[in-house]
Amino acid sequence: MSIDLDHFALWTGLLGGMAVFLYGMDVMTVALKRAAGDHLKDLLGKVTRNRFLGAAVGALVTGIVNSSTVTTVILVGFISAGLMSMAQSVAVIMGANIGSTFTAQILAFNVARFALPIITIGFLVAYLPKSEDAREYGRILLGAGLVFYGIALISTAMTPLRDYPPFIDFIATLSNPIAGALVGMVFTAVVHSSAATTGIVIVLAGQGVMTLETAIAVALGANIGTCATAALAAIGKPREAIRAAVVHVLFNVAGVAIWIGFIPQLAEIVRAISPAADNVPGALRAAAEAPRQVANAHTIFNVVNTLLFIGFTTQIARLVEWLVPDRPLDANEPLRPKFIDDNLMSTPAMALESARREIGRMGDYVGDMLDRVLPAALSGSRQALQEIEAMDKPVDRLHRELIAYLGRISATPLSEEHAQKLMQFVAVTNDLEHVADRIATDMTTSARKRIDARIVVQPEAASRIRAYHSEVVRALSQAVTAFKDDDHELAAAVRNMKQGVTGMANQISRERFSRVPGGADNSIRGYVREIELLEILDGVFKIARRIARTELAAEPEPAPA
Repeated sequence: MSIDLDHFALWTGLLGGMAVFLYGMDVMTVALKRAAGDHLKDLLGKVTRNRFLGAAVGALVTGIVNSSTVTTVILVGFISAGLMSMAQSVAVIMGANIGSTFTAQILAFNVARFALPIITIGFLVAYLPKSEDAREYGRILLGAGLVFYGIALISTAMTPLRDYPPFIDFIATLSNPIAGALVGMVFTAVVHSSAATTGIVIVLAGQGVMTLETAIAVALGANIGTCATAALAAIGKPREAIRAAVVHVLFNVAGVAIWIGFIPQLAEIVRAISPAADNVPGALRAAAEAPRQVANAHTIFNVVNTLLFIGFTTQIARLVEWLVPDRPLDANEPLRPKFIDDNLMSTPAMALESARREIGRMGDYVGDMLDRVLPAALSGSRQALQEIEAMDKPVDRLHRELIAYLGRISATPLSEEHAQKLMQFVAVTNDLEHVADRIATDMTTSARKRIDARIVVQPEAASRIRAYHSEVVRALSQAVTAFKDDDHELAAAVRNMKQGVTGMANQISRERFSRVPGGADNSIRGYVREIELLEILDGVFKIARRIARTELAAEPEPAPA
């Protein structure tokens, strides 16, 4: 019997429902990341030695923010900073796959009837309260309601397909597990959402159009298709990001390869453990049970794969490091951005932490400039001075990158705390660039005057200047470390160095002046150059103390007693 299918209603309902679903996922994910962002770093920071804890934290973080991409980006920053090994990150990535199944478990409930009430409540909470935190929770509800409503629209649009012969014939071709997996993979790669694929599969299984075995095959393919998002996100990124994407691909492809031949057995397992609808007669019973069975199969697949591979995290890490070796270091780009990533813009807390790491890296480089400049300033050649000047160019480039990145963060909705931290980061970035300028311009200019006047700094004077320089280097190094580690005690120690360092400078100045014979032009010129170096170093010391003060100004207020 020929069925007259309303193609307009089908496609508008299907595509419109998909659009509502994906938009709801985006709204919910962004709000979840903003609401939970301050806690993500602390959670992932607990992943140190125990791989099972790493997998659990990966599942929890991904479940909270509904985005394995965010979890992976944070991991890349930790690996780059040396806070986590590649082997430790492998366990977290495995856990992230488990966390990605939370959405399917929620969709397996009959959530469509709650969609409009949740949208209503979410809208009111998102737009009426003055508190930004409350609004984020409202957006979470609003996004969840849109996800549920999108699934309801898709379900309604696809209902006529149950009796449409061409569609039934197409579904029949997916009884081949490889064909089903390929369809799931391609569709997920196109829509960039394994949750959307799983949602549609749950709808079709719930309508009795798709058998449980076919639904499992398509869901397995979705696990490979979701790797496309991670792979695209890794393009142009540091080696650590590419390796994380490769781990994601290898894990999912290997898991599907293992399970593809055991889909009937997996189907029997989930039928046995899933709730039965004994009060539903005939064919309707299978349709009532199928959504939960599909969700459980998706979860079992990822949990069992994690248990199978978690004992080989070290070997997987070595394989990936072999497949994606480090690039040779480029001497011309020593400060190429390493940590900042626009993928974190929707999570301001994480974006700011990535900026902190990048600024700290810039501070370490400027500290190395300061350490290297004194021998060139006291007795170095013009060639040595040119090498110091060349070190300033990477600082200028990274300074521009950081200011642009912080500017993009400022364009996102920020809490008062994050806005204050942002301005702190801008101040420290500018201060470090200023130190680099004092080194590459002021100190090298002074040194060239020394060379032009053929002045030789006497050993006794050089020794005193070196001692003072060491204190300034220590102050800058500790100020940068205090900023990187958010260490207020160390920042206070830098501030308290003022009396000792200033007293040392005054003593050097007095002793040097007492050794200036009246009318001896060469000695006077030497005195001028030496005091000029001290003044420049004093300026650097003041900037180091300013960085410490900036860090102390960001100290959170103590909780009321």
